[in-house]
Formats: sequence, C-alpha cells, structure tokens
Amino acid sequence: MIREIVQVGAPVLRETCKPVERFDGELGRLLDDMKETLLDAQGAGLAAPQVGVPVRAVVVLVDEGYFEFINPVFVWQKGEQVGAEGCLSVRGKAGTVRRPSKVKILFQDRKGDKYSIVARDFFARAVCHELDHLDGILYTDKAENIRDAED
Repeated sequence: MIREIVQVGAPVLRETCKPVERFDGELGRLLDDMKETLLDAQGAGLAAPQVGVPVRAVVVLVDEGYFEFINPVFVWQKGEQVGAEGCLSVRGKAGTVRRPSKVKILFQDRKGDKYSIVARDFFARAVCHELDHLDGILYTDKAENIRDAED
C-alpha cells in the first residue's frame, strides 16, 4: 500500500524515533508499504517517520540494491563528500550537504537478525540522510544554498 509522505512541518519529522522491539507482521507490512511508497515516489530512501510512524526503520534503494535497516547504528564514518540532496518530505527544494564518503552501520533485518554493512559514495549519502530522519534531523538543517529543485 502506498502511504502518504508527510511534509516538512509535521511534528513526527522532528521526533527522535523509538527502537523497533517487535519483529512481526506489522513491521513487515510497514516495510513493504515503505518500499512501495518509495518506488512510487522515485526516491533513494524513506524513513518510517516520513510515513508518520516514529520508529527506527528505513528503506534505501540505490545502485547497490534495496535495503531495509531496522534500529541502525553508525559504527564509524570516514572521508567526506559534498553533493546535492533533496528529500521526499521537503518537496521542491534541494541543497548542498557535506556527508561522509564511507560509513559502517550495524542494523537488524525484518526478522530481528543482526548485520553490518559498509556503504560508500551515494549509498553512504543515502544511509546518512535516512538515519538523520530517525533523530528528527532534516537535510535542510545541514544544507548550504537551499534552492528550488530543478524538475
């Protein structure tokens, strides 16, 4: 089911999300809906608060594939990259954001199993952007020269 993507100004986007504690059918439906919503919106990532659910869950769709990260935590961040970002919850705007070029995170999958992954370049940018959402941070809080996005 495609869910509504909440927009800047919605209080849920500024909340610190709660950890996922139950790895059940409800979580599976949320993740499935988030993937469908992300595909429909043609984005690179979507965090649960962006669909109004303040839990620590994100989905990312990049060249490396489709990923679900539950209760993600940074292990380390290295390097630096500067690039343009937009957000499905801040329609019509873009800005330049400084992010790590390589990150390692620990996370759980939809069954609760624990994993780690190293993300580089755009994948790292997408991971950092989505994990920020889990702490109530929008890219606009970090961006320089925010401007109208080009269609």
